[in-house]
Amino acid sequence: MLFDKIAKTTDGVSRRRFLQAGAAFGGGLMIGWVDVADAEPGSAPVAAFTPNAFISIDRDGKVTVISPSIEMGQGTYTSLPMLVAEELDVDMSAVGVTHSPPSDKLYGNPALGGAQLTGGSTSIRGFYTPLREAGAAAREMLVSAAAAKLNVAASELTTADGQVIHAKSGQKIGYGALVDDAAKLPVPAKPALKSPDQFKIIGTPVKRLDGREKVDGTAKFGIDAQVPGMKIAAIAISPVFGGKVKSVDEAAALAVPGVVQVAKIDEAVAVIADHYWAAKKGLEAAAPQFDAGPHASLSTADVVAALAKASERDGAVAKKEGDAAGALSGAAVRVESVYENPFLAHATMEPLNCTVHVTDSGCDIWVGTQIPSNAQLAVSEALGIDRDKVRIHNHLLGGGFGRRLEFDFIVLAAKIAKQSKDPVKVIWSREEDIQHDMYRPYYYDRISAGLDDSGKLVAWNHRITGSSIMARFFPSSFKGGLDIDAVDGAIELPYDIPNFLVDYVREEPPGIPTAFWRGVGPTRNAYVVESFIDELAAAAKKDPVDFRRQLTEKSPRARHVLERAAEISGWGTPMGERQGRGVALLYAFGTYLAEVAEVTVGKGGEVRVDRVVAVVDCGQVVNPDTVAAQLQSGIIFGISAVLWGEITLKDGRVEQSNFDNYRVLRIDEAPKIEIEIVKSGEKPGGLGEPGTSALAPAVLNAVNAATGVRLRRLPLEAAAQSLRSA
Repeated sequence: MLFDKIAKTTDGVSRRRFLQAGAAFGGGLMIGWVDVADAEPGSAPVAAFTPNAFISIDRDGKVTVISPSIEMGQGTYTSLPMLVAEELDVDMSAVGVTHSPPSDKLYGNPALGGAQLTGGSTSIRGFYTPLREAGAAAREMLVSAAAAKLNVAASELTTADGQVIHAKSGQKIGYGALVDDAAKLPVPAKPALKSPDQFKIIGTPVKRLDGREKVDGTAKFGIDAQVPGMKIAAIAISPVFGGKVKSVDEAAALAVPGVVQVAKIDEAVAVIADHYWAAKKGLEAAAPQFDAGPHASLSTADVVAALAKASERDGAVAKKEGDAAGALSGAAVRVESVYENPFLAHATMEPLNCTVHVTDSGCDIWVGTQIPSNAQLAVSEALGIDRDKVRIHNHLLGGGFGRRLEFDFIVLAAKIAKQSKDPVKVIWSREEDIQHDMYRPYYYDRISAGLDDSGKLVAWNHRITGSSIMARFFPSSFKGGLDIDAVDGAIELPYDIPNFLVDYVREEPPGIPTAFWRGVGPTRNAYVVESFIDELAAAAKKDPVDFRRQLTEKSPRARHVLERAAEISGWGTPMGERQGRGVALLYAFGTYLAEVAEVTVGKGGEVRVDRVVAVVDCGQVVNPDTVAAQLQSGIIFGISAVLWGEITLKDGRVEQSNFDNYRVLRIDEAPKIEIEIVKSGEKPGGLGEPGTSALAPAVLNAVNAATGVRLRRLPLEAAAQSLRSA
């Protein structure tokens, strides 16, 4: 399998390997200074000083950080350079950033087994130490070069603002004047790192390095790629998963002014033209017809019925402590529920696109991808060419959320472009993007728990049934029938439960491609776990915050964020008619987070989220502005999903097609969001996904508080009738 091949090339990437990678990498792609908007790997001359794969410094003292993680709005093109700048002792105004080229060995994330991909809230967690070490190593080399130049001991020198300083003589030498000498020195294997009390940049609010370009429109996303001689292609893919092209009217398409070619592959037709409007009109004229294949009658009801039946089987055990079955049978109160998670699309603001030029010398690809190395390998296999002849030119992403962790659209574009002598930019319409996504799986959860006579939680049994993303994405990790992502967020709870069992049953929906979606396992499991915890609090006749507080005696960080969120939100104070507060507590991605949502339920059953309070302990904070922005965006993303998010199937086709029937939150619907960040010296946690993961249960619990109706299936829009009559 492709991803196992990749895994074999990325195992064992050590910190020393990260520091020494510059020698193996060479200087050809090290850019001396570049704004994000102009970043194009390989387009600039060799910088004077490239001590490792992450840093280059030119003779003007300007520093470029080659980011191992891609920027898709989450702020890595600011927070990761901050790590380098901290240890290098340079001001952020002297720092630029550019994309890294495909290389698992140089840019693989240690938190992801050495694979070069951006996801799972791992950028800071994976590169916190390697990037600091890279900066510290460069600093030591510059200090050594200055010591030789000044004929003094290195111990007499300090650094600040991109200069090496000799306090005794008052001499200062800028980094730019030292780069030639520093480049001749060996790279330190174990450079000394600052202690947190010495930080000047880490932990402070820093303006986004990519902010100006994104505001003035000069930032380059994949869809902005411009290549000389480029043509544009519009694409139509079989509306039924697994279908094939049956017929196409090529003559009609070619009769449209501007159309130059019709390209066909098994499941899709593309019309290539001088500009997008001609391509679109040509595709309409081509009127492609498809053989629907084996899934022509598939419906959402079929998928749910299969999941429900599969959930009756015993699953692969993910975690077992004590005797859950025995404790359940002897419990004074037993509560059982079934929760359902619908299919969800990613619906990124930038629809899928990819520009490809296939020539005798190889294949150039201009795209925004979360997974450049894997995409490179996939295209090389699809086109039958050497991997090093596939050149990925990465761009900013107009939203990823896991969709651009996949390379299906890149391979498809490469197959289309192979049929053209010109570079071809393939653009998916919004309808094609939504109806040919790789969806968050539909999950079906059976969960039960037992309380003793005092209302204490004594037993927990949670069975998760659904598709296995990991079995496809990373097959070697799927062992004994267990998908580690499917149970993530369900097995490491912040609660003390003596008898505990979680198992997993794999059941694949026929023909429907599934993939990671912002929050991955925890976003599904937090919804189930935290909604059910409220059910148990009600059964125990206890306040939901108090019930959780009693379960977190052994987790002080979890208890603290819970109590602070309750305090800030005014938990327990009266609310208006059909208004309610709900709480959710999360431990995932190395982060502790509590969210309190306030909602109003209209007489027609519509739900509005009025306010969200979030208290987060994510360990050592790099950029508090990014932390707040990540939580805000995650909450907004989560609200869209909990209120309206649902992909449904009828006759094998996705029924949703655009933002009119796959709703997202609008600006006038946004709630007031209040965030408190706990000051912590613990190792950094992830922030890209917790905000989304905790949102759904907080809202559902608030709806229950407002109406007395306990909903166990999303989205809330589908439950309007129940809420209308409440």
